[in-house]
Amino acid sequence: MGNPVEDELIAQRRTKLSQWPEAFPGCCPVRFETDRSLAGILSDHGQESTEALAQKPPLVKTAGRLLTLRKMGKLAFGHISEGGARLQVLFERQRLGEAYGHLSLLDLGDWIGVEGTLFRTKTGELTVSVERCLPLQKCLHPLPEKWHGLSDVELCYRQRHLDLIVNADSLPRFLARSRMIASLRRFMGDESFEEVETPMLHPIAGGAAARPFVTHHNALDRQLYLRIAPELYLKRLVVGGLPRVFEINRNFRNEGIDTTHNPEFTMMEFYRAYASASDLMAFTERMLATVAGEVLGTTEITYQGRPLSFAAPFRRISLRPAAKAALAEKGVPEGAWLTPEGRSEWAPKLGMSPAKAQSPERFLVEAFETLIQPALEQPTFVHDYPLEVSPLSRRMPGSEDTVDRFELFVAGMELANGFSELNEPEDQRARFREQVREKAQGNDEAMPYDEDYCQALEYGLPPTAGEGLGIDRLAMLLTDTASIRDVVFFPLLKALPSGAGS
Repeated sequence: MGNPVEDELIAQRRTKLSQWPEAFPGCCPVRFETDRSLAGILSDHGQESTEALAQKPPLVKTAGRLLTLRKMGKLAFGHISEGGARLQVLFERQRLGEAYGHLSLLDLGDWIGVEGTLFRTKTGELTVSVERCLPLQKCLHPLPEKWHGLSDVELCYRQRHLDLIVNADSLPRFLARSRMIASLRRFMGDESFEEVETPMLHPIAGGAAARPFVTHHNALDRQLYLRIAPELYLKRLVVGGLPRVFEINRNFRNEGIDTTHNPEFTMMEFYRAYASASDLMAFTERMLATVAGEVLGTTEITYQGRPLSFAAPFRRISLRPAAKAALAEKGVPEGAWLTPEGRSEWAPKLGMSPAKAQSPERFLVEAFETLIQPALEQPTFVHDYPLEVSPLSRRMPGSEDTVDRFELFVAGMELANGFSELNEPEDQRARFREQVREKAQGNDEAMPYDEDYCQALEYGLPPTAGEGLGIDRLAMLLTDTASIRDVVFFPLLKALPSGAGS
């Protein structure tokens, strides 16, 4: 059953809507032609003085959602909002005549079009003196109380439209995300990268260590996987002669949900021929400094009360020495992780996942992620990863067990992963076979064997470096947002008990 009070309010609004055609001829039109948006009016006239507006009052025709309305006898002041902009409107009985009495048929949340002249009130607020008002669409549901907004976080995610209407900080956060993505695109274009598109339905779930979502294509009668990464397709394009490519893409990983993980997420992945991982670290420093500067006007930001700097150079640390030092500080004897017994003893004591620490190298990686990563506040490149956890990365020159790979961490979050690409087809085949062996032993995130990709490598992948950058997490950092759900318009949620909703 619904809420009786809300049901009554909705019924009252429907009654008012039924009276609109007589009170407001031409209401709810198919289109309403404005000469400027609210943001355009504020941009064009926001700095004009009271005197300048009074000498030659600009005529404007605009529209927005009615968020406030207070009547004071023969005057009524209100505010309309659209696209994050907000403008005051003044209704006067003397100007509107009989139509002024029909303002009682308007409710907060209604969309209205207004036409009139601009002036400033005694308090200096830019205002439209309305000469004509036309209701465009009725809002049938009462909005949350204006002083407290929409405080139910779960409801914000399930009804993002309502969150955007009533929470003043919500829309600017998403607009900042849009500006961030536009800035990334400009930067990549200026660096001669071509933006491309690759499939989202894959016959093999490759390019990353992750558990995929499985689907079925009826016409082809074959099992397919939602993309976990575009990597293997983008590198095919480099083989084909595109030396610099990037894609801003959606990926899908059938894994857990927390403040930094959403099953559907956005990444920018890019590949640059003739470059190494070291080149991409310097490239990433420039890219992030540029984007922060364009979006926020500075490389010095505050995230959850902590100052961060995107100014180059970023700190760099080697994974194994850092992990061993952290283990020593915890009292772990040197080399204790080299035996199964030692790993079984120490992993749970340190809060590490025994399942992820089943070999000496994986133990060190898990030790890093558990003991060091959460404390990496400032942008930090961690490099020299073990080959065992890097099946697509090229070895470091002169090393059999270390690859030319880095990960970038900021505020304890992994923000980017990049490496020099493995471009030797037989080596790649051997790595894939090892991944198949691991999957058979129970590693759900191990990669499948992809012979088609190996054959593409046989046509020659030049020395190439690639990187994946987490768009959602970068948006979190640049908007000072603690949860990934607050920078994703429609995050995936549990079903409501009734089965309704998102």
